[in-house]
Amino acid sequence: MLHRRTVGDVMTEEVLTLRPNTPLQEVTALLDANDIVAAPVVDDDGAPIGVVSASDVLRHETGMPDPQGQDGNDERAWGKARARTAGALMSSPVFTARADWTIPRAARELRRRHVKQLPVVGDDGLLTGIVSRSDLLDAFIRSDVEIRGEVEQDVLGRILGLDEGTVAVEVHDGVVALRGHVPEPRLVPVVVGLCQGVDGVVAVDAHLAAAREG
Repeated sequence: MLHRRTVGDVMTEEVLTLRPNTPLQEVTALLDANDIVAAPVVDDDGAPIGVVSASDVLRHETGMPDPQGQDGNDERAWGKARARTAGALMSSPVFTARADWTIPRAARELRRRHVKQLPVVGDDGLLTGIVSRSDLLDAFIRSDVEIRGEVEQDVLGRILGLDEGTVAVEVHDGVVALRGHVPEPRLVPVVVGLCQGVDGVVAVDAHLAAAREG
């Protein structure tokens, strides 16, 4: 089978974390100094219990539940606007991902939760990394050279066992062009399907014929 990259392959392992008692002024400075939009808040064991985002900080700076002044009757929102520590300001409960999740699964979870990143936890519930939308996007933006190498070595060679040079592979802007012969007609859609499953492939343009035709 093709190796499908997972959250563990693309996540950031060195994560800036906050503690519940981290002063708000320090939170703001850390986010700014590290050029990040959010950071997980962890307990004494290192388990994530919440997330503080730049939007949370903005709510506090405006002194309102949200920058537009909506949700004015939400007491919890007003409490965050008056927060003085990361624990009081953070969004909780925190939604987390696992390192063995596929890239599409993590992307769907980000979309469903309406968040830009997810802390990644291990079996023990402790923080092991963080994955963001940009991390997931980068997984699909691969160089043409990388894509061609995986198609030639993994799809055509390791999986299908075709002799080198049987099928010529060219990749341009993620579009894979295949030209050559395969042993049997039924292998043509198989080759195309496997190539379409390679991370980063935009489309497959196949010009393949069966060697036994005619």
